[in-house]
Amino acid sequence: MTKADIVDIISNSTGITKVETEAVVNGFLDTVIDAMKSGETIELRGFGSFKVVKRAQRVARNPKTNEEVIVPEQHVPVLKVSKEFKKAVNDANS
Repeated sequence: MTKADIVDIISNSTGITKVETEAVVNGFLDTVIDAMKSGETIELRGFGSFKVVKRAQRVARNPKTNEEVIVPEQHVPVLKVSKEFKKAVNDANS
């Protein structure tokens, strides 16, 4: 599913135009990205939590050459889904 598909579904179910819906979806995504850039955690009840996690530097291995490579420390965005989300997905696929 793409962002355009999401816009279509929301637009059809709410009666809002696709242009307005796309603006809302883009605004939401921009807000989430900006908040995470500043290190904030975003909690959406019933959906999950977005947060930034610091991954420590580590040694990895290039499988082709078997050479050791140092992967530097980095900050990565993480989504931890809620129990309700997990249950809904599990129930739908059972």
